[in-house]
This record gives sequence, structure tokens and C-alpha cells, in this order.
Amino acid sequence: MILVLVEHEGGVPARTSVEAATFARELGGPIHGVAFGDGGAEALAAGGEYGVSAGTHVRISEGFAPGAWAQALADAVTNETSAVIAPGTDRGNEILAHLGAKTQAPFVANCVAAALSSDGWTLTRQRWGGSLLEDARAQGPLILLSVAPHAVAPEPGGEVVSVTIDTIEPTVSSEDLRVRATWVEATEAGVSLADARLVVGGGRGVGGAAGFAALDTLAAALGGAVGVSRAVTSAGWRPHAEQIGQTGTRIAPELYIPCGISGASQHMVGCRGAKKLLTVNTDPDAPILSKSDYAVIGDLHQVVPAIIAELANRRA
Repeated sequence: MILVLVEHEGGVPARTSVEAATFARELGGPIHGVAFGDGGAEALAAGGEYGVSAGTHVRISEGFAPGAWAQALADAVTNETSAVIAPGTDRGNEILAHLGAKTQAPFVANCVAAALSSDGWTLTRQRWGGSLLEDARAQGPLILLSVAPHAVAPEPGGEVVSVTIDTIEPTVSSEDLRVRATWVEATEAGVSLADARLVVGGGRGVGGAAGFAALDTLAAALGGAVGVSRAVTSAGWRPHAEQIGQTGTRIAPELYIPCGISGASQHMVGCRGAKKLLTVNTDPDAPILSKSDYAVIGDLHQVVPAIIAELANRRA
């Protein structure tokens, strides 16, 4: 049996959780999902499309507390459990680190492939922000794996099964509550950056906070989301939640339109999963152009409004 941590938003499984379930299904054996908080049961039920056959909904009033969540996962581990798999998100990796300390099981982060044989586990994982792949081996009755975001295509598992779900309310210790989230900043409703099929990016070349108005308009017209480079968040022009990169969100849209972004390696790690890049930049030698499928060499303050106008004309 494989345990899979199912992160969700309002009962809807996160894309990275669906990727983790797909990864687990390819290893074989039954998949048991574990989801926390309000909406957890709905998220587990949705997992039936991706191979989850049973689930545990953990009701915990303290909110996100990595130690407490790890203890709940530890309690769900049985002698039949061969692996615990989580999305390779900040939260998923943190929980598995705590779980590893509690169970003394090896933890391998950011995996893209895994196989189990009589000699143990053979693993491939991303290192250095995804710039290289490392082959590794691990042994033990239990292994903890996180799946690199957007490295596995989320695919349904064939016949949709009805998930058997148990709900528990664990007793947590004060030690496990030493670190916990006490406040969550609400974000504006709209398309999630991590899940958006189209992303419009803005960098230092936008020139300031006011310059993002056109990018917001373009993203809204195309049903997408706006992302930014680290330079933008460092300048205080946009919030960190919109940052794309190694220390921000990793995206996997069908189309990414970076505007005024030079293409630092940290940023390119974050958009590595994009299917196509259409770059707008005044510098024909910008590093990001070598990774782009299409490019417009020009001032984004002229190019982006022209695209918006053309979209309006076509829709009219």
C-alpha cells in the first residue's frame, strides 16, 4: 500500500497532488489518500479518478502544523505501507521531513521516477533547481518520496472507483504544535498561478507597479494569470505569491508570455514546465530568448497594448 498526501483548496485536489497520485499509481499497489482540514473528504473522493481507492480525512482544528500532520501520517502507516508520497511543494516537503524524523525512514525529495525491486528502490530526482537529474538508491521497509512539481503529467487511472473514506480527529501533543500557521493571507479570487493554462509574466523591464496594468488586462483577456520575476517582488511592485522561480511558484502552462524578463537561471527553473514560451523583450541577446519558442523584440509597453487591441478587434 502507498500513502499519498492530498493537498487541496476547498475540496479540489491541487494539481501537484494529482501528479503525486499518478506517480504512485505507476508504482503499483493500492493507493490510500490522506487529506487534512475542511474539504478533505471531497478531495479524497475526487482522487478516485486517479487511482485512490481509500482515504483518511484528518480533521484538525489547529490548522497547518507540520509536526501534527506528520504524526497523523505516521499513525496511518501500517506494516503493509511501502511508501509515503507527497507533492514536492513547500508544505509537502516539510511534512515528509518531520515524518522522516518520527519514523527514521529515508526521505528522497523531488523525484521524477521510481522503481522497487528486491534490491530496494531505484530513484531519479531533480537537483540544483531541476538543472540536473540524480540517480539514487534507497533501502528500507518504508520510504518517503516527494514528487517534483509538474514533472509527471496528471492522468486519470481508467475506471473511476468509489473511495472508501474514514474521518479521524487525532490527538496532537504540544510538541507537535510548536510550529503552526496562525494566519493565512487571503488572495484575490481568480486563476491560480500554479494551475493556469496561460501565464503572462512581468520582470524589471515593466518599470514599476503601475506598468502591470496592461499585463493584468492581457492575462484577464486570455483567461490566464500574472506571474513575476524575483526582481519585481524584491522591489515591492507585486506580492511574493506571484513570483515564478526556484524560490517561488513553479508553473506548467500551455503558453507562458514573459515580458521584460531577462531569464535568470532561478526564474527559468520556475517556468521549465511551460509548453511554449512567447517572449517580449527589447534585448535580442537576453538569455531567455535561447529558451523561447517565439519572440517579439520590442518595447512591452507598445507590444502588450497592441496584442490587447487585436484581441478586442477579433472578438468584436
